[in-house]
Amino acid sequence: MDMSDIQVIRQHLIDPEICIRCNTCEATCPVAAITHDARNYVVDADKCNGCMACISPCPTGSIDNWRTMPRAMAYGIVEQFGWDTLPDELSSEQLAAQGVAADAEPVLESAPASSLAAVTGEDGFNSAQYGATVPPWSAAHAYTNLYGAKAAARSVTATVVGNARVTEVGRDYDTHHIVLDFGSAPFPVLEGQSIGIVPPGVDASGRQHHARQYSLASPRNGERPGYNNISLTIKRVLEDHQGNPVRGVASNYMCDLQVGDKVDVIGPFGASFLMPNHPRSHIVMICTGTGSAPMRAMTEWRRRLRKSGKFEGGKLMLFFGARTQEELPYFGPLQSLPKDFIDINFAFSRTPGQPKRYVQDVMRERAADLGPLLADPNTCFYVCGLKSMEEGVVLALRDVAQQAGLSWDAVGAALKKEGRLHLETY
Repeated sequence: MDMSDIQVIRQHLIDPEICIRCNTCEATCPVAAITHDARNYVVDADKCNGCMACISPCPTGSIDNWRTMPRAMAYGIVEQFGWDTLPDELSSEQLAAQGVAADAEPVLESAPASSLAAVTGEDGFNSAQYGATVPPWSAAHAYTNLYGAKAAARSVTATVVGNARVTEVGRDYDTHHIVLDFGSAPFPVLEGQSIGIVPPGVDASGRQHHARQYSLASPRNGERPGYNNISLTIKRVLEDHQGNPVRGVASNYMCDLQVGDKVDVIGPFGASFLMPNHPRSHIVMICTGTGSAPMRAMTEWRRRLRKSGKFEGGKLMLFFGARTQEELPYFGPLQSLPKDFIDINFAFSRTPGQPKRYVQDVMRERAADLGPLLADPNTCFYVCGLKSMEEGVVLALRDVAQQAGLSWDAVGAALKKEGRLHLETY
């Protein structure tokens, strides 16, 4: 066998032990090389071109794994779907047995243009390319991966100290505000970070359930200031995105918890979706449903700073979407926030007798106020909610910029480079 004829690749793989299935990698990949099933996220070797776009946004580091492989032996996506752990690297002897020369240089081929077109809009607009992978310059330092599959401690036990419904009782949209206390276990967090909840029991294949990711809804000094606790905003999942009945494993487990129950937690995760600490920085928050969790955390931290006299007056602006007012979490508490503290804009898409309004529609209506904020280098934008909202929101920002006489190419590039536009959609 002529060893020079054996093509060797550096195959990109995702570690299923560490991955928290947050969808960041799939949403970021510009060539649609990453996909998932009910259990694992995997990389298609026939599409991956090694562009590295997915590496930095991953909150756990599970994305940064590579194996030198003969192309003919590359792990397929079906095989990867069945993994619980990553396979070992092939030894030099194993590679030689496959005809791979010791000095063979792995290659990565460019993906076909058709795969790029699949993740862009009709006019070729790709909203994900504008999402920052670095935090704002003034953000506090985030601690990550203190607990998890390959950390010193695999998980930490938290105690439920609160579980309250935050949407109208009697409606299908059942969303809960859940408070977890870590006791004496260290668990430092910042607004914009997330944790993983490990549901008890096993899945249909008899394997332990993997962790589900939830964004923190509480600020850095706790849901109750000075206590080692955090809060989450969790919607009870009773149907999938196609409307088919399904009972979400983790969401129903969490929503049914009682005070005093114990929960296994891993994390914290995330080092980029962080709020600025600069006292004159402005924050524009755009969310739907439980995407409000990190926005609540940021708002509450700013409210506490203002109450203590330690904040100098950067603007807060919120665009919050839901199908109806009854399905919008925290509607009552939001109404009680001072108007000179936060500028709140609601968008309801299913109000009887009213036209559908989405967050991007309301953003365009407020273009006169958003334009100056887009032009201000002290402004950070945060988007959190369903993936379907992302493109519309970024397109609205582009339209607002152009209406204000700004170059979107310049503004969009600056927002990404400076960590000022963060997209966390799922």
